[in-house]
Amino acid sequence: MDLVGALLQLANFNLDDQRIRQFQCTQTQTVLLLQQQEDSEEEEEETRHHHTSSSNMDYSPIISILVFFLFFVISVCPVAYSLESHNFNQPNQTFKPGEESQKLKMIRAHLMKINKPALKTIQSPDGDTIDCVLSHHQPAFDHPKLKGKKPLDPPERPKGHDPTGILSEDFQLWSMSGESCPEGTVPIRRTSEQDILRASSIRRFARKLRRPIRRDSSNNGHEHAVGFVTGNQYYGAKASLNVWAPRVASQYEFSLSQMWVIAGSFNDDLNTIEAGWQVSPELYGDNYPRFFTYWTTDAYQATGCYNLLCSGFVQTNNRIAIGAAISPTSSYNGGQFDISLLIWKDPKHGNWWLEFGSGVLVGYWPSFLFTHLRNSASMVQFGGEVVNSRVSGFHTSTQMGSGHFAGEGFGKASYFRNLQVVDWDNSLIPLSNLRVLADHPNCYDIQGGINRVWGNYFYYGGPGRNSRCP
Repeated sequence: MDLVGALLQLANFNLDDQRIRQFQCTQTQTVLLLQQQEDSEEEEEETRHHHTSSSNMDYSPIISILVFFLFFVISVCPVAYSLESHNFNQPNQTFKPGEESQKLKMIRAHLMKINKPALKTIQSPDGDTIDCVLSHHQPAFDHPKLKGKKPLDPPERPKGHDPTGILSEDFQLWSMSGESCPEGTVPIRRTSEQDILRASSIRRFARKLRRPIRRDSSNNGHEHAVGFVTGNQYYGAKASLNVWAPRVASQYEFSLSQMWVIAGSFNDDLNTIEAGWQVSPELYGDNYPRFFTYWTTDAYQATGCYNLLCSGFVQTNNRIAIGAAISPTSSYNGGQFDISLLIWKDPKHGNWWLEFGSGVLVGYWPSFLFTHLRNSASMVQFGGEVVNSRVSGFHTSTQMGSGHFAGEGFGKASYFRNLQVVDWDNSLIPLSNLRVLADHPNCYDIQGGINRVWGNYFYYGGPGRNSRCP
């Protein structure tokens, strides 16, 4: 225990020194960037994509000046800087005196809150920095109900779950160098200042915009192709899904494939637990498919977040980094790479656990985070989702899944297979009433089926904009 304490003190010292170096000259850089990104109301978030083109045309003289200034900043400041990652395309904005420094202080404070001291740091080939953080120091334990506690022991698995044939945990780019986090720590993708600056505001960083997920056409830009069950009480779900790297047309769009465990109504009391893979340039700054989790207890308003970016999900695994890039991925008419996910409610303590592969526990969502999900779920969904922002007045060309329609089948279309739910007796059972639905089938579609090998399954996805989807 003395050695751990000494290591932690050393990590704190190194982290403080690193942060001092990291923030040299960021005052000047952030003045430039924050002039492009002022906090806006959610109504402005909905329309900012439509103003992008006109903003770029109206301010060409200012852009020339800013490019010169940016070149100067890069020349004199020892901080890595990327034009591509900061291409916000936001309208030019004016701040009152002192607003820049106040915003910078808020960003720094938020980074200090979510980036915990690391015992070890690993550099990933994709540019990520992975911090090995003591498990009881991860962000979840900032929550008042978890302060001073440690992660729980693994619960009993659902009946009918075969933990044999465990898949390799080396499915992420950061771990392929052979580096790993020590026992007693968890790997956490470090959040950068640039990550927060890409968001519309600190308040909205790492959160989904409030959107209805009801299965109808009024989805406010979010489009789905999903299979779902409803009408019973559900205590978990399991599925395998193949991983792709779909093209995302705009920084403010995403493409994901996931499971939803849902309770409550589709109003302000909606509870969801979500896990899968996503491509989100705004959240991560690149186009890699990444393993992610999400939760909310009030329909995406004020609670919940992605991954470990707030107090919520408790990670227990020291080899999987939530939010890190997945590798390999599936290829068209080639090799298929899929992952298995299981979410279930621990009958003893009521927490919702997440398992990857066949036996690898990732962690859990404490039951106290939720209202309706403290008891059970009323709906389970599987499938894909994209954001269609119609930046140019046309449907987005952001791909869902492989970017190909369901009818192309295995090796070409995306799929979910071996769909199951967990019943009241903590038993995994096949689905008996799976329904499939696509919001815009000319853009993204879905086809379901059942056989002895794959059980309940479906193919889904599509290219987005095409001759039938203008």
